[in-house]
Amino acid sequence: MHTYTPLTSSLTNTSYMAQMKKFAIRPLGDRVVVKPGEKGVEKKLASGIIIPPSANKEQPMTGEVIAVGPGKYEEGELVPMSLKIGDQVLFAKYGYEEIKLEGVEYYILSESSVLAVIGK
Repeated sequence: MHTYTPLTSSLTNTSYMAQMKKFAIRPLGDRVVVKPGEKGVEKKLASGIIIPPSANKEQPMTGEVIAVGPGKYEEGELVPMSLKIGDQVLFAKYGYEEIKLEGVEYYILSESSVLAVIGK
């Protein structure tokens, strides 16, 4: 895991749009920055057996898109991103870079690692 300390002020007490303007990481190409959702909770079966979240390692993860790159070039043409800031997404459990910014965990992944947009 990489840890970055930005030169900007804390993101916790500003409006959502101000956060986006001050967000210290700007993804390149077809990459997005995702703030992961709940990592899971343990399940208790009727028999009393407790199944920890780590038992579901193969399930995809969810999160919110925080920043979006410009897109990628194919045959000299810029292909724009289909994701936008604020989208709730389902993405592959593996294939992302994990970073920590001001104590908050984020993932950087390519748009192709996103499996679906949830809702909307």
